[in-house]
Amino acid sequence: MDNKSDQLGMKNTFVTISSAGPNRDPSKGTREQPLWDEHAAFIDQLVAEGFILMGGPLVDEGGSMLIVNADSENEVREKLKNDPWMKHGVLKLESVKRWQIFIDVRK
Repeated sequence: MDNKSDQLGMKNTFVTISSAGPNRDPSKGTREQPLWDEHAAFIDQLVAEGFILMGGPLVDEGGSMLIVNADSENEVREKLKNDPWMKHGVLKLESVKRWQIFIDVRK
């Protein structure tokens, strides 16, 4: 094993990409979308739990990208399906990819 996280039993890093869902209003900004307050509270809770490491909107597309810390792709999908924006079609989860970080200038 040459992957430190595997050796230490740490979680994996995943990148998620979501697109604008059918109920996203393209005439409004991110914070003006339906259920913004509920979505923001949900995301804040996942940040507090250490699940979401980074994230934000894809400005020109109405979607989003998250960097998350999880055991498996299934865990990522299970957690994100409870996002009010996913439940109500403001966002649609497109992909969940396991990511091995080689470069991080913050370290």
